[in-house]
Amino acid sequence: MRAAAEIRARIDTTKPHSARFWNYFVGGKDNYEVDRQIGDQIKGIFPELEDVARTSRHFLQRAVHHLAGELGMRQFLDIGTGLPTANNTHEVAQRVAPEARIVYVDNDPLVLTHARALLTSTEEGRTDYLDADLHRPEAVLEAARATLDLDQPVALMILNTLGHVTEYDEARSLVTRLLAGLPSGSHLVICDSTATSPGMIAASEAYNASGAVPYHVRSAEELTGYFDGLEVLEPGVVPVTRWRPEPGSNGDPRIDAYGGIGRKP
Repeated sequence: MRAAAEIRARIDTTKPHSARFWNYFVGGKDNYEVDRQIGDQIKGIFPELEDVARTSRHFLQRAVHHLAGELGMRQFLDIGTGLPTANNTHEVAQRVAPEARIVYVDNDPLVLTHARALLTSTEEGRTDYLDADLHRPEAVLEAARATLDLDQPVALMILNTLGHVTEYDEARSLVTRLLAGLPSGSHLVICDSTATSPGMIAASEAYNASGAVPYHVRSAEELTGYFDGLEVLEPGVVPVTRWRPEPGSNGDPRIDAYGGIGRKP
């Protein structure tokens, strides 16, 4: 009880919050008036952000299904997981492979209060949650060892998170350091909003001016740079709607979010 109270005390409801803001855009209820206000303001600037939120979530589901189903991945390290919603990483992976093990990582107090919703698992597998910081990648990996065998391939997932790292070179360094602790055959999954339209750039500027922790949208070329040295799976680092779209989908490229998967040789 004391730990829960301490976590709640860290939650600031006076400023917009990225996890709550994103939750509002995907139709969730775990948000406050301050998040809805900036959300509505940004909808007026760039209504397409709702499509970015929705299609980014669909990319996660397709990526995890491909990794678990087609590539046989059984271990997932999901960093910057955000608030739980439908079809979380562990749910998608364990539907394909009940024995899959998943570790979620976040250091956000609001997300921590929802950790129990994530800490579910099949009997055959395991799901765990770490209160840890992306900026300390070696500590993240060491803590993940309690659940994952880091001598065996791991799917490293960093979705809609690296924009919180102010400097691009630092963001690339963090990805490199995380991959350095994983063996050959591991896979990197990245998805992020991109500075690929004036509307998205304006939406990002409005969000960053709101008092929230800034989120920096980057170019498609910069997102591709995270995969340097990896074997990038087809169709490459592309708009999330075009990454192995479901049958019947038009794969509309006019979306300001890119994603891809790369394999560590």
